[in-house]
Amino acid sequence: MKKDKLLFWIPTTIIFLFEGVLVALTSQSEMSIDGITHLGYPIYFVGMLAFAKVLGSFALIIPKVPKGIKEWAYAGFAFDFIAAFLSIWIVDGFGVNLILPIVFIVLLAVSYRAYHRLNP
Repeated sequence: MKKDKLLFWIPTTIIFLFEGVLVALTSQSEMSIDGITHLGYPIYFVGMLAFAKVLGSFALIIPKVPKGIKEWAYAGFAFDFIAAFLSIWIVDGFGVNLILPIVFIVLLAVSYRAYHRLNP
């Protein structure tokens, strides 16, 4: 049980910090906007994506959020990380930039599995 709690809270906290807190603080920065437009997405996509990431990260980290909403948050992050991987791969080719989406997909999978072990 303690192992499952650690396997849930550590990756979920990392996702919360990087996809919730960091995104909320930097989504309108020049670097963020340049990164999204470099991949071919319109500028308004930055705000929409940031809003969804912040809401999703809160859904994952707050214990009292209903299970169905957490499932949608997990699914949304899975789509986001897979889309990020594919977008970077298509635009920039196979390289070091692909490591971050892969790391976050793994963190999300560990968090998801531990969540379901803690909440059968």
